[in-house]
Amino acid sequence: MLIVSARVPAERRLAATLYAYAFLTDLVLLYPVYALLFADTGLSVGQISSLFVLWSAAGILLEVPSGAWADAVSRRLLLCLAPLLAAAGFALWVLVPSYPAFAVGFLLWGAGGALRSGALEALVWTELDRLGATGRYARLTGRAKTAELLGVVGAMGLAAPVLALGGYPAVGAASVAACLAAAAVATRFPEHRAPEPPGRDPADAAQPAAASAIQPAAASAMPPDPADAAQPDPDEPGWWASLRGGLAEARADRSVRAALLLVPAVAAVWGGLDEYTPLLARDTGIPAAGVPLLLLLVWAGTTVGGLLAPAGERLTDRGFAALLAGAALALAAGALLRHPAGFVLVGVAFAAFQLATVLADVRLQARITGPDRATVTSVAGMATDLTIIAVYAGYGVVAGAAGNAVAFAVAVLPYLLLAGRLATRRPARRVRSNRSLPENSGVS
Repeated sequence: MLIVSARVPAERRLAATLYAYAFLTDLVLLYPVYALLFADTGLSVGQISSLFVLWSAAGILLEVPSGAWADAVSRRLLLCLAPLLAAAGFALWVLVPSYPAFAVGFLLWGAGGALRSGALEALVWTELDRLGATGRYARLTGRAKTAELLGVVGAMGLAAPVLALGGYPAVGAASVAACLAAAAVATRFPEHRAPEPPGRDPADAAQPAAASAIQPAAASAMPPDPADAAQPDPDEPGWWASLRGGLAEARADRSVRAALLLVPAVAAVWGGLDEYTPLLARDTGIPAAGVPLLLLLVWAGTTVGGLLAPAGERLTDRGFAALLAGAALALAAGALLRHPAGFVLVGVAFAAFQLATVLADVRLQARITGPDRATVTSVAGMATDLTIIAVYAGYGVVAGAAGNAVAFAVAVLPYLLLAGRLATRRPARRVRSNRSLPENSGVS
């Protein structure tokens, strides 16, 4: 009872800090207007598109190294630095609006996102694991996703009046202030980390010399342990050892690899399509002023999906497959209706995809057993970013030839293939956020 009593305040502090951090990180008033800022500065559509590619590239290149850094140094430190980099980029945008400033701003923003990705999930899981409460991971991360969305909705609601009052400088100042507040909140994250470098046990040095005198024949007779590949060299720098250890775990452990691949398989397509929902809304024939109202249906659905994460943990593999298939069909049907009413189905689809994304992350965190958790999670993030770029490219080709509605319908085909793969596996077992998860859940 004493353990539970001591644990509850720690859980509440972690949850409150997580929700506040998630909300403030996305309370960026520049979100709904930065494309207008670029256009008003004189950038062409091609230049704006090149900025988006630069943004994605920065995240991809820094994703895994930053995860290794988080494992080697401090995850809380990286969570503090991430919004500060974004704040510097936003300040550049409004102080010296120009293509070079926009490019540097996107590099800083992408770097900040890379620092946060992996480190946040790893910190939350590790703290819950210390408290014996990993079963609450899905609930916390689902609500954190909802807090992020509420931040975006808040930014959308505040951007118009702030822009009217003070123009782009006022919107930029408000965005910088939100980032600074997020950095301040990040200092409140608890972090209990072993002082030794990842993968090293101080007790190893105290083993008797006789313990190392194992006969070569006996040693060669022992079966190899895949976990041995994840042990870093004591002479390597901490971040490099973390990088090698995390990559080795993902490569050597089939269950980790399967769960890692499931994350981009679920998150990338709908994450990329989200950028094109305004175009899909406009194609329904609704006036431009009504487009934000349709987008609110999408945001509302995504919010509900995050809140449903605790209930979603009860899904079996076949239930998870049905969730993906139903979401894909709903999105395709809603898009092909070419009518504002179709956005009700789009919102339902985004709710299901958000739920599936949270559950995929739960599977991955439950599989990781080594100390380099942020590194492995960052590999999943990098794979997601790479897949999203492919989604952008494919969408441009299909939409250019057949329109946005058809592009949305074609884009969901991979979900149907993934659902079929999961549904035809051996008898499904429950998807729960604890150590008893089935070894083969995921994509293999």
